[in-house]
Formats: sequence, structure tokens, C-alpha cells
Amino acid sequence: MLEWMGTALWIVAALVLATIALGLVRVERGPTNGDRMLAAQLLGTGAVAVLLLLARATNAPALLDVALVLALLASVASAVFVRRIGVSPPAASTGTDPAPDKDTAQGTQA
Repeated sequence: MLEWMGTALWIVAALVLATIALGLVRVERGPTNGDRMLAAQLLGTGAVAVLLLLARATNAPALLDVALVLALLASVASAVFVRRIGVSPPAASTGTDPAPDKDTAQGTQA
């Protein structure tokens, strides 16, 4: 591999690690459980990306296997987080409009 390519991969891996550090701040600060869950998913995805970049930069195929296992564990961890913490989707509409219609509020004359 070209020397500049290896250096570029190391730089990109460092940038992804910086993104992971910002994600750690979001996990700690929140403010909601949904934010924490998405930041935790970012951590897993970022770690997989770093491992794949380092596997290519160092020519270490074992890191590819570690990245695959981490990707599987990150998806399971996200499902467990949703199950235990109870991150719920936004409330669905019931089909009734709480605001009255203009016509019915003013009274229409027929």
C-alpha cells in the first residue's frame, strides 16, 4: 500500500475517534433517553469504522473479525436499550382533531 494512503487512513481513524468522543458527551448529557440511545449507536458504528480503517492501514485481517462482532453486538445493545429503558415513538394521531373547524366554531347558517 502506498505510504500516503496509510497516513490518510490513520488521519481518518483519528477523526472518527473525535466523533466518538463527541458522542460520549451526548450519552452523558442527554437530555432524553432517545438522544442517549442514538449516541450509543454512534459509538458502536464509529468503533466499527475505526476498526475497519485500522485493519486496512495495518494490514491486520483479524481486526475485520473484531469489527464484525462489534457491529453485531452494537445492534443487540441498541435493541436491549430500547427494551429496558422504554424509548417510545412519538404518539400516533387518534384521528380526532382537537381544534374545532372554523365553520363549526363560528356556526354556519344554512
